[in-house]
Amino acid sequence: MASLQQVIFKLDNEEYGLEIMKVNGIEKYQEVVKVPNAPVYIEGMINLRGDVLPIYSLRKKFALEDKEFDEETKVIVVFSDDMKIGFVVDSVVEILNIEEESIESAPKLVTGINRKYIKSIAKQEERMIILIDIDLIISDEEKLELGEVEIEIEEEEEVEIEEVV
Repeated sequence: MASLQQVIFKLDNEEYGLEIMKVNGIEKYQEVVKVPNAPVYIEGMINLRGDVLPIYSLRKKFALEDKEFDEETKVIVVFSDDMKIGFVVDSVVEILNIEEESIESAPKLVTGINRKYIKSIAKQEERMIILIDIDLIISDEEKLELGEVEIEIEEEEEVEIEEVV
């Protein structure tokens, strides 16, 4: 029996899963540097151990109500097309092996979040977990824009370093 390992996280009272092979790490939430004129679902950027990461709010991306950040709030760092990105989630629940037999296609009438992000639905005992496709959450246009923002930030950091030296 084949199984898929998923990082299970919560937004509101719903559980979502991300393929563990796409996840680089799970971090505590930290304050972000706001990016002017960024889409509403981009919280900003952080410097994580020398890497500048764009930080997405999955709550905003999925059109959910805002919630205050607390000690449970986490940033899931993922790889999407060779780009590291952080996703702010309410909490990370567990890492779970899900048997392929318990995974079904998403029903046509799925509501709540944009259906294109949903890969499938997993049934685990009394739980239903929405498995999302990380590569579809970020459009190709957004990836290009994020790449440009990262280049601009790196250039600014180089200028600041040169001014100090």
